[in-house]
Amino acid sequence: MINKILSTFLIGIVSLSLSACQTADEASPERPEKAERKITLDVRNPKVEISTQFEEMTLAYERENPHVKIRVHTVGGAMDDLADLKAEMATGTGPDIFTNTGYENVKLWQTYLEDLSGEPWVEHAYKDALAPVSLDGNIYGMPINLEGYGFIYNKDLFKQAGINELPKTLSELTEAAEKLQKAGFIPFATGYYEDWKLGDHLMNIAFAQQEDPAAFINNLNSGTEQIDTNQKFNDLLNLLDLTIKYGNDNPLTTDYTMEVNLFTSGKAAIIQQGNWIQPMIDQASPNMNIGFMPIPINDQPVNETLVVNVPNYWAVNKQTTPEKKKEAKKFLNWMVSSETGKRFMTEKFKFIPAFNNIKSDDLGPLAEETLLNYKKGKTVPSNWFDFPVGIREEFGAATQLYVGKQLDRNQLLDEYQKSWERFSKE
Repeated sequence: MINKILSTFLIGIVSLSLSACQTADEASPERPEKAERKITLDVRNPKVEISTQFEEMTLAYERENPHVKIRVHTVGGAMDDLADLKAEMATGTGPDIFTNTGYENVKLWQTYLEDLSGEPWVEHAYKDALAPVSLDGNIYGMPINLEGYGFIYNKDLFKQAGINELPKTLSELTEAAEKLQKAGFIPFATGYYEDWKLGDHLMNIAFAQQEDPAAFINNLNSGTEQIDTNQKFNDLLNLLDLTIKYGNDNPLTTDYTMEVNLFTSGKAAIIQQGNWIQPMIDQASPNMNIGFMPIPINDQPVNETLVVNVPNYWAVNKQTTPEKKKEAKKFLNWMVSSETGKRFMTEKFKFIPAFNNIKSDDLGPLAEETLLNYKKGKTVPSNWFDFPVGIREEFGAATQLYVGKQLDRNQLLDEYQKSWERFSKE
């Protein structure tokens, strides 16, 4: 009898204990989900002009996504020759996000380019902006922005020098340079330490002024046209000679930053650059009175003032881990879809968006003029994307030798032609 009572008593205690535990579990809040794994993304930023602003943007993203750490490596100017990137990729230590210029470089780098066709931003990108990174029906890069470049001039210095109309021919540009020099200003800021200014942007003008640039490039590839016998390239060197004659001292040791400083300080009146230097101008000389002007290479009047294109595309490293690829795609989409990302793109970077879901107000005079010319169709095509891969660096290096008087004109034109023949066969 005692055993029976004791058993009943023990069963009751166990039941009460189980009930109490169950009640406690039901009353307690849900257990927190497992914290997201910390991930570090390495980003190669090619826009030295916005290095500070870009890092501010990544900090904003980290605040919204505490599990992500973004390390930014900014390159630009002479450093941005892709040699370091090629070496890193070859050893498997490349960044998770980098850039690609599209066209032939999509084919060349395809092993490292993640397919981004299914990303949300694709439906908002201007379709023609995606063409350079489209291959076999897939999209391998996200447009960074639209850019326009040409001669940027200081309107106040032009006025002080008595220049009332923008020069549209080389003779008129020479007269303007003489007036600026007499007024005590350096007519041209010449940062020819940067080979891309010579091998990409300047060389493009001679190609763009061909009657049919695409046909001319095809004919160069087939051998039915030659650079060294084409008058436009002779004309281009006349322009280059003019900028050297009326430019700052030591152009081959004047780098990107020094060149922009000459312009923003009011010492130089004209600079061959694009709307991407607006943040640098705003920082050094807010509300500077500037605009774009034509780039004439002969005495045929030029009305089109700007070359407009998508200069670069964000790419995700196909060789990185699945987790990092997922976070990299998420970050890129945030840049162009979140209010914070869009604000940085327009207000801080002064970018001209390549997406129809981003408003482009208050981007500065250079961007506004770029958009206006773009909408009016008063633009010059960019052609260097159709150059054989690797030739732009040789164009730039050879032109630097000419600037340094180590090659004469005929030798330089001959170097251009030899480079094209060699690279077009590779």
